Amino acid sequence: MFIYINGKIVHKDEVTISPFDHGFLYGLGVFETFRTYEGKPFLFNEHWDRLQQGLTELNIHLKFSKEEIFHAVQTLCSKNQWPESRLRLNISAGVGDVGLQTSPYLDPNVLIFQSPLPETKVKQVKKLKVLKRTRNTPEGEFRLKSHHYLNNILAKREIGDNPALEGLFLTTEGYVAEGIVSNVFWVKSGELFTPTVKTGILNGITRQFVMKLANYLGIGVHEGFYEMSDLLSADEVFVTNSIQEIVPIDAVQGEKEYGGFTPITYRLDKAYQVCIFGEKAGRPVRF
Repeated sequence: MFIYINGKIVHKDEVTISPFDHGFLYGLGVFETFRTYEGKPFLFNEHWDRLQQGLTELNIHLKFSKEEIFHAVQTLCSKNQWPESRLRLNISAGVGDVGLQTSPYLDPNVLIFQSPLPETKVKQVKKLKVLKRTRNTPEGEFRLKSHHYLNNILAKREIGDNPALEGLFLTTEGYVAEGIVSNVFWVKSGELFTPTVKTGILNGITRQFVMKLANYLGIGVHEGFYEMSDLLSADEVFVTNSIQEIVPIDAVQGEKEYGGFTPITYRLDKAYQVCIFGEKAGRPVRF
């Protein structure tokens, strides 16, 4: 497997990073995980914009342009021969002295990791289980997609490695938050509902895109503070992330069962696939 690091594509066994990198010492780093279809990254601009927000918050100055990173992604897909893949673009603060640094990080480490995905997508229906562990609050003004992942790891340990199960975080106040690796949506009377980012959730790229897609289709979208009773009274439930796209939920907490690809979920998923097809054909769909 080949990996991109700081302008070069090398074999994974050749990659080294200094132990003085503040991404290692203090967790100062952000990343974006996105999917490629036929070698083309989907929603790359949206991922890039969120990455820039995180870098600004951490005072990390990236020396590579969007165009350079986009080209690196395409080159990596060709080198590994994985046109259908998962990519992680990782920016780590870079080398510094031991101790907390307040000045900008001007020479971060930039890595792109790739792993293959099957060409034929098999849509999986999942079950949702409420976690005992609550969602921690962001360390800054908003949640970054950062190296700080202990809350998610502890939650994953709680539910185990069952691929058909997703854990659902609640806030300490008891409001519905998000999945371990997903954002959650539900449908009630033909309208779409999802927790507000003010609950401390990550503003997922697929989350944002699905809300725009729903608006385009004439489906009302509501963001707010919701309790489990709101979720359990829903007609449909699904979760989203950039790799698995839109994932139907057929049961929540063993208390209520749904029908997998229910009407609104199915409609949104079909529209999502149209957007992917447009991207592959060089006709990206934006709203």
